[in-house]
Amino acid sequence: MTSTSVRRPPAADRVYSHVKEGVLGRRYEGGTLLTEGELAEAVGVSRTPVREALLKLEVEGLIKLYPKKGALVLAVSAQEISDVVETRLLVEEFAVRKVLGSAPAPAPLVSRLEGLLAAQRACAVTGDLAAAAAADRSFHAEIVRTAGNEILSQLYDRLRDRQLRMGVAVLEAHPDRIAANIAEHAELLDAVRSGDAELAASRVRGHLDRVSTLVRGEDR
Repeated sequence: MTSTSVRRPPAADRVYSHVKEGVLGRRYEGGTLLTEGELAEAVGVSRTPVREALLKLEVEGLIKLYPKKGALVLAVSAQEISDVVETRLLVEEFAVRKVLGSAPAPAPLVSRLEGLLAAQRACAVTGDLAAAAAADRSFHAEIVRTAGNEILSQLYDRLRDRQLRMGVAVLEAHPDRIAANIAEHAELLDAVRSGDAELAASRVRGHLDRVSTLVRGEDR
């Protein structure tokens, strides 16, 4: 009887995942300086794969490398917030109009949205903010994917990391936002079920307007 050993991911990939999860989950907040030595010790690797991982994360815009000092976790800027929300609005409103423009909502889409809404409700019970932000993002991504425009889907996927980071920040600052998100997503799902493109687009705009206000720190 032979046993198969589970291969560990390469060292650089482990460092990359460790830092990225820390940044997106806000364990490493904007302004935090990460050193190669600390990361090597935390992940249990040498410094060489740490450098490789940090270079990749710098390209993705999550950190800024400073030779002989370390890597600075970049804070989310007001301009980045504005850019992400504007892009989301353009993509999501177009997508929901296209999905509902000439026919009732596809049954598989409605089923997937119901499942993601149930996942959000489960996160509200457990208080898992990272999972709640991920389920929130996936809810909107399903509508974009169903619109069938591959270029728009790829553009939307490129926003993923920024969306998750902003989502966790909002939920940490406004714990009641999980319940509000669930209510707003339920309203959007109702509009999708009804096949009302204008109502669904209006609910997308309202939802993103409230998210933008909270991310900017303008609680109202």
